[in-house]
Amino acid sequence: MTAPLSGLRVFDLTRILAGPTCTQLLGDLGADVIKVERPGQGDDTRKWGPPFVPGPDGSDTTESAYFLSANRNKRSLAIDISQPEGQALARKVIGYCDILVENFKVGNLARYGLGYDDLKESHPGLIYCSITGFGQTGPYAARAGYDYLAQGMGGMMSLTGEPEGEPVKVGVGIADIMCGMYASSAILAALHCRGMTGLGQHIDLGLLDSQVAWLSYEGLNYLTSGEVPKRQGNEHPNIVPYKVMPCADGLVIIAVGNDAQFARFCEFAGCAELAEDERFQTNAARVRNRDALYGHLPEYTRRKTQKEWVDGLEERGVPCGPVNTLDKVFADPQVLARGMKVALPYPGCEKGEVDVIGNPIKFSETPVEYRFAPPRAGQHSDEILRELLDMGPEDCARLRGKGII
Repeated sequence: MTAPLSGLRVFDLTRILAGPTCTQLLGDLGADVIKVERPGQGDDTRKWGPPFVPGPDGSDTTESAYFLSANRNKRSLAIDISQPEGQALARKVIGYCDILVENFKVGNLARYGLGYDDLKESHPGLIYCSITGFGQTGPYAARAGYDYLAQGMGGMMSLTGEPEGEPVKVGVGIADIMCGMYASSAILAALHCRGMTGLGQHIDLGLLDSQVAWLSYEGLNYLTSGEVPKRQGNEHPNIVPYKVMPCADGLVIIAVGNDAQFARFCEFAGCAELAEDERFQTNAARVRNRDALYGHLPEYTRRKTQKEWVDGLEERGVPCGPVNTLDKVFADPQVLARGMKVALPYPGCEKGEVDVIGNPIKFSETPVEYRFAPPRAGQHSDEILRELLDMGPEDCARLRGKGII
């Protein structure tokens, strides 16, 4: 069977991370994603390095690891949409597409005749998804938005870091990534709706909105209690013990989820009396007395090695694990068995292939396909124009000579 979204085509006017995350996921699911880039420049993140992909002689190419992270399963079409002929060409290609995803500032694409209102009548079935910093409406709509700002303004940084330290952002652009995932979900819902009505629609997503949405239980802790949550480092606001603890040869994560697990943990740790202490018998009591409990536990956790903790607690059904650096992550037998590191052919680089992170979705009948490595800027321009618009080599050469493609 073919991939779930085979037969669908995406006109991808995105760059950086939120939009490309969305369109990469659609590409992984089988959609034909046409990534539109500026001739001679391409996506800004192509230059966001080092590290860069090494060339045949080991020296840096112009393709960054950052770009590779969000642009597989796409074909690159270089069009200068600032020129009228480029705009006309873009509209012709859009006529063969089901979905358009863009992350320009509010109103910018309308300057080129490529806004939703410019296209909806001539393309009534088009699903048009806009990703911006703050959405299409509201007092901040005209502002540029970035992941860092969204994490700060949306409260995530106030929850991350040590209690006495400064607020800390998450180690990757998680506001961008989550916004891209919300966008892909919205597009799939709009596709289902179009299947019933025949009509497309405009999807409006903002980084700040999506960041606020995934405050999750911490957001509800505040809305329910009226108390502003404080940073707790590696601790959990509602579960104890749930923390990185010292062990004989480093650190180990202890993640006790219920009272029965706590009793089994204490038995293995050699501190069964703590499970019988009324201050610690229930999770609610442990949360209220977390400082007292955490004052006792290191004495016991330091007596065993990381492996002894992981193996011993696994046998007893108590969640426990190491804090892995990325070299250990991508060597982990579970990670490898699940296909989370994928090598794709990439001519012109040192190894002839590049490693990318695999898609976590596992279908029983329509598996994710890794059809294309991340493209070079404009790599597929002639191919796409020939395929969709029946343009020959002379047509493409003329457009290239004028700087349109």
